[in-house]
Amino acid sequence: MPHLTTDDGVKIFYRLDGKADAPVLAMSNSLGTTHEMWAHQMPALEKKFRVLRYDVRGHGQSSVPDKSYKVDRLGKDVVALLDEVKAKRVHFCGLSMGGVTGMWLGRYAPERIDRLVLCDTGAKIGTPEVWNQRIETCRKSGMEPLMQGVMERWFTAGFRQKAPQEVEKIAKQTRTTPPEGYAKSSEALRDMDLREEIAQIRAKTLVICGAHDPATTPADAKFIVDKIKGARYVELPAAHISNVEAAEQFTKALIDFLTE
Repeated sequence: MPHLTTDDGVKIFYRLDGKADAPVLAMSNSLGTTHEMWAHQMPALEKKFRVLRYDVRGHGQSSVPDKSYKVDRLGKDVVALLDEVKAKRVHFCGLSMGGVTGMWLGRYAPERIDRLVLCDTGAKIGTPEVWNQRIETCRKSGMEPLMQGVMERWFTAGFRQKAPQEVEKIAKQTRTTPPEGYAKSSEALRDMDLREEIAQIRAKTLVICGAHDPATTPADAKFIVDKIKGARYVELPAAHISNVEAAEQFTKALIDFLTE
């Protein structure tokens, strides 16, 4: 599978699936997951799109950067990937950290973005105190001490009980995330505040949120909707990783928006 080496020396793993002549849909994973988080969506998406998935720097098969970075670096990685695969303009779907990347792209690389789907995300996420605690924990003790809290935020208790195998698939991605990769991305999210910038986004935008998401709440999602002119809102019966917990509804909402 291919890698792109960015201008700051980070290797980004990516893959392309679907019809070669179809519109390109780029998808960006959340903190602590990989491109495989979109597995439920792929059978339907491959029929209609050329799907570009990648592992965000510091995650999965991408390398861990030596230096800290801000959210703009995550956006520039996507622009570099689009150049690599010769995609001038794409649809973009990102969840949580991926949604933050999408907001940055919509504001600062609007010529590259057709339609924008922002899922379970916020223009400002969490507090510095919470982020610093997680950063310190994973650097000192690795990912395992974070696992219970992460899974409880990401999936409702009912879903964890009825679909433990689905939860474990995501948990494995989190558990095997390099701690330093998680820490550096957490630093970028800690320092991120796009609450004013997103008002400049002009792309057609859909905001998807899990009704029970404690990490990026429906209130956070509705803030984005109110800021981006013409943005639409879909709420699903799920917590943070809504594309897994409410996979069928998520996929339908995504495809309906991108193909109307």
